[in-house]
Amino acid sequence: MAAAKSSIKTATSFFLVLYSTMILFFALPCFSSDPDPLQDFCVADLSSTTTIVNGYPCKPVSKVTSEDFFYSGLKDDASTLNSLRLGRSLADVKTFPGLNTLGLSLVRIDLGFGGIVPLHVHPRASEATFVIKGEVLIGFISTDNVLYSKVVKEGEMAIIPRGLVHFTKNVGLSAVLLSAFNSHLPGTALIPDNLFGSKPTIPNDILAKNFRVNESVIASIKSEFGDDH
Repeated sequence: MAAAKSSIKTATSFFLVLYSTMILFFALPCFSSDPDPLQDFCVADLSSTTTIVNGYPCKPVSKVTSEDFFYSGLKDDASTLNSLRLGRSLADVKTFPGLNTLGLSLVRIDLGFGGIVPLHVHPRASEATFVIKGEVLIGFISTDNVLYSKVVKEGEMAIIPRGLVHFTKNVGLSAVLLSAFNSHLPGTALIPDNLFGSKPTIPNDILAKNFRVNESVIASIKSEFGDDH
C-alpha cells in the first residue's frame, strides 16, 4: 500500500513539474525560440522538396488527421548498449511532424551504469531536464568559463541556457530523464564529434595548437572517431 502511494506521489510530482515546465517554456512568448506560428497548426510535410526556412512546409489541412497530433515514441526504454551507455528517444519535428512551427520538442534519455551525455550544445533552444528515475550530475559552462553543476535526483529538474556547452553523467545504477526544448528542432552539436570526427577533418596542427598537445595525440584521438566506432 505504501509503495503504491509512493508511486502515485512520484507520478503526480512528475506531471506537475512537466506541466509547469511547459507553461514556462512554451506558453510565455518571452521564452519562445522559434518564430510565432501564424495558423492553428502546420503539420510538417517531411516529403516536401521545398527549401526549409524556420519549419517544414505544411501538409494540406484536408490531409491532416487526429493521428498527426498524438505520439507514443517516448514510452519505451531506449537501448543503452553502446560505449556511452546512452539511449535517446526523440519527439521533434522530424519524428513527430505535428510539432512543426509550435516551438517545442522533447527527448527521453536513458542512461545505463556510468552512462553519459557527452559535452554538447543546442544552438536553437534552452533546455529543461526533469529526472524521472535515478541520480545524474548535470553541468553547463558559461561564456566566462564558469562550471555550474549539481547532482540532480529523482523528481528534481535543471535548466540549461541556450547555446551553452553542457553534459550529463549517471551517478547511480540507471537513470531516465525527460528534456523539453523551446524549439521544434533544437539541434545538437556534440563537441567531441565536431572536433575529432568532422568530415573533412579539422587539420591536426590546428587542434594540436588549440589543445596544446603534440599532433600525434590528436591523431590518436581522431582514430577513436572513425566509422567503426
